[in-house]
This record gives sequence, C-alpha cells and structure tokens, in this order.
Amino acid sequence: MDVIINVIVVGLVAFFLINKFMPVKGVKQISASELKKELKRKDVQFIDVRTSGEFSRNKINTFKNIPLHELSQKASQLSKEKEVVVICQSGMRSNKATKVLSKMGFKKITNVKGGMSAWN
Repeated sequence: MDVIINVIVVGLVAFFLINKFMPVKGVKQISASELKKELKRKDVQFIDVRTSGEFSRNKINTFKNIPLHELSQKASQLSKEKEVVVICQSGMRSNKATKVLSKMGFKKITNVKGGMSAWN
C-alpha cells in the first residue's frame, strides 16, 4: 500500500513540474537570433517581464517593462489584437507570463526562449 501511495505522489509531483515548465499550447517559441528579425516589426508589442531593476541594468530598447507580478493588472495597456512578444532573464518568467496572457484572452503570444541570457 505504501508503494502505491509513493508512486501516486511521485506521479503527481512529476505532472505538476512538467505542467509548470512546459510551453503554453498555442504560444510561439522563438530564439534570441529570431528575435532580432522580429524587432523591426511595428505591429508587435514587446514586453519584458523582469523586475524594473533588472530591466534598467540591461534592456532591449524596443521592449516595455511590465514586471511579471504586475502583468495581470497592467495587461489592459496591451492590445489583444496585436501579437505580444515576451522576454525575461532566462525564459521561465516569460513562459509564466504567456500563461497569464493566454488566460486573459490574448491569442497571438510569442515567448523568447532563453531570454536575455541568450540575447547577450
């Protein structure tokens, strides 16, 4: 009986970890080198979800800073009609941000894999 409970617990933990780090369905994933081409587009909203301190130390000028913890409140500043490209330091927070935006009804969302670490 203990073995069965342990297997169930391990399975649930694995499921939640995989679900947490998996890309959101329908969200486009691009590399930092692909981002360089995207930056020329005028019909895209570029959002950096790092803290304001991180953003001020190292940023891509095209990006607007909306820290992840403020995204739900400030998403109304974004158009659901335009694509949103999201970046953070490593790709983890931006992946979370894509989940937030998706739940809020945004359809055109792109995550930058590897984030600013891959950009530099």
